[in-house]
Amino acid sequence: MRDGFHFYEPHQGHGLPHDPFNAIVGPRPIGWVSSQDRDGHLNLAPYSFFNAFNYTPPIVGFSSIGYKDSVRNIAATGEFCWHLATRPLAEQMNASCAAVAPEVDEFALAGLTPRTSQVVDVQHVAEARVAFECRLSQLIQLHSAAGESLETWLVMGEVVGVHIDQSLLHDGVYQTAEARPILRGGGPADYFEVSAEQNFKMARPG
Repeated sequence: MRDGFHFYEPHQGHGLPHDPFNAIVGPRPIGWVSSQDRDGHLNLAPYSFFNAFNYTPPIVGFSSIGYKDSVRNIAATGEFCWHLATRPLAEQMNASCAAVAPEVDEFALAGLTPRTSQVVDVQHVAEARVAFECRLSQLIQLHSAAGESLETWLVMGEVVGVHIDQSLLHDGVYQTAEARPILRGGGPADYFEVSAEQNFKMARPG
């Protein structure tokens, strides 16, 4: 054992009051995803396992622990929208996380406005300052190193439409901090906000 370090093997438990994994891999961008079933019933839910995975074409992905409504809808229709979760919309994002029946409209539950998308049929959150329209590229059930199938699904989508609030573009350059994005941290309730004061610049070598 290494002096001064807490070591554990995850399959044996972490031995701490709260699992540190989510706190270490973080803060994490939030996959705030809208989808709809074949009958057009809307769903909106946040996922804390989310990120961008490719540049050209742009591909984003989120992981769902359990075959939830979002996964079921996207598998059926092949479409979804992602929204930038920001500090002014934090409470609405959190409200959309409620465990409710599939027929419940989380847009209405959170007091948000559905807006017609340009490329896909799924509506997006009108109040979001950035939204991606996405088409399903891969739906993958995750496996353990031992080959065991897990009750976790990775949804990958190609971004086919991008909505950006023009006030976030200065001379054509997107201003990350100005949008006030929020990120998921560790513990049961920790979030972080990106601010301009945290910015530093570092050019790639060579």
